[in-house]
Amino acid sequence: MCYEVAPRIVDLMSTATGTPTASADTTPSPATTAGPTADRDAATTAANSADALRGATTTAAPTARGRARGWQLRFAVLSLVWGFSFLFIKVGTQGFAPLQVTLGRVAFGALVLLAVLVVKRERLPRSARTWAHLTVAAFLLNALPFSLFAYAELTIPSTLAGICNATSPLWGMALSVVALSEDRPTRRRVAGLGLGFLGVLTVLGAWQGFAGTDLTGTVMALGASLCYPIGWIYVRRTLAGVPHSHLSMSGAQLLLATAQLAAVTPLFTTAPTSYPIIPLLAVFALGALGTGLAFLIQYGLVAEIGPTTAQMVTYFIPVIATAAGVALLHEQLSWNTPVGALIVLAGAALTQSRPRPSRPAVPPTGSTTTN
Repeated sequence: MCYEVAPRIVDLMSTATGTPTASADTTPSPATTAGPTADRDAATTAANSADALRGATTTAAPTARGRARGWQLRFAVLSLVWGFSFLFIKVGTQGFAPLQVTLGRVAFGALVLLAVLVVKRERLPRSARTWAHLTVAAFLLNALPFSLFAYAELTIPSTLAGICNATSPLWGMALSVVALSEDRPTRRRVAGLGLGFLGVLTVLGAWQGFAGTDLTGTVMALGASLCYPIGWIYVRRTLAGVPHSHLSMSGAQLLLATAQLAAVTPLFTTAPTSYPIIPLLAVFALGALGTGLAFLIQYGLVAEIGPTTAQMVTYFIPVIATAAGVALLHEQLSWNTPVGALIVLAGAALTQSRPRPSRPAVPPTGSTTTN
């Protein structure tokens, strides 16, 4: 959930942390040699290559299909895990204070990433400057938004929290215009921004005076979604070019978020007197799956299929969150909630779309050019 980002945000993380991106490996064809001997050699080589290709095709095709099914399966798992995160938050807050839920979440997530770091024999960053900037990033991208979502779900349904989370690309577009001088608005993106926030008003039932909606909880959820683009803009300005892996940087970031919440939580909450099993399992799943494992899956997807396709998971999250909340928590759903969610997603998609490049005119076949 903390990595539901627009393509430009995933791209900046590729720059900032050295994340590999998927690329097609092409092998140049050998140059053509003049002369009969070269022609015979080329013909023989081509025939042999064709035979080899026919034999390799039967082996390579199932492998390619297996890879396609592999990333699609992981994409589906990531959508489910992040979609169910809002349900896990709701269940977790039924047994623990919001800050305790958030502390457990980042702690379990950090343990997963640290375990993978140990297995891969990677090290955490050593630069004091990097740790200082990661401290701010941990607050903006983890500690603050996770806590706001947990507090919000004390008074609003998990379905509404999931829909509010989908506004993050809208906030990102609006902020990038102000904070990133190279990211100028277009008519298409401005229209998407307006459409998206129209969807938010539809979800909240603005024409009814927001009746039946807790404004404090909704503002908290929207504020949590706003934290993500603010945090990524900060990362882009301060950590671009840092020579550390994506895994190393994120592991350090979650460690710092854990330390921040471990220091703050005792000041505002008392230690739990009991540990009910269902809320405890929800917090564990939220951290180990929704924060730790989900990051690893997303990292692999970005490397394999590129950031543009990988970020499409953002548009499935509110759908899954809504379905889970209604089916498993029996949350009420009025008509304006799914309609508004669709408008939000349409607006978010419009802000991320790019116009197709115009193709140069091709002269008709058989035409001649005269000077």
